[in-house]
Amino acid sequence: MKIKAILFLALIFLTSFQQKDKADQKLKKNLAANELSLKGTWELISRYNYRNNEVVDTFYVAKSYRQVKMYSDSKVMWSRKLLSNDSTEWFGYGSYKLNANKDTLREVLDFASHVMNKYIEDLGVFVMEISELTENSFTQIEIDGEGNRVISENYVRIE
Repeated sequence: MKIKAILFLALIFLTSFQQKDKADQKLKKNLAANELSLKGTWELISRYNYRNNEVVDTFYVAKSYRQVKMYSDSKVMWSRKLLSNDSTEWFGYGSYKLNANKDTLREVLDFASHVMNKYIEDLGVFVMEISELTENSFTQIEIDGEGNRVISENYVRIE
């Protein structure tokens, strides 16, 4: 009788470990699926100007203006449409890295439009603060040489 009781307890013990392992695997899978990422297509909806690291102006995107960014696992491409009579082209393509804390974005453009190539030559690497990253929106903030916020671009996911 004691042997049956011991075997029964051992079986319950092993079963509980298997159920916990399955639950842990399911939780890990759900967390990985819900991990926030820039991967996708985003549209600029507004900009903020900063003074003393505080927002002082908000500018909403006009209907005649459109900017879209697309992120894959490691590449970024963006394009900007200005006024219909504007002959200046604005686009860029390169690689990006979002740090582990998801609060700093680093973009290195490989090539861009003629006008944007000047910025690439001057800066080379674009490092921006990321804030308010959610499943459907994020803000990228330009930081000056002294660490102060200058201007932000605020995006919503369109795909």
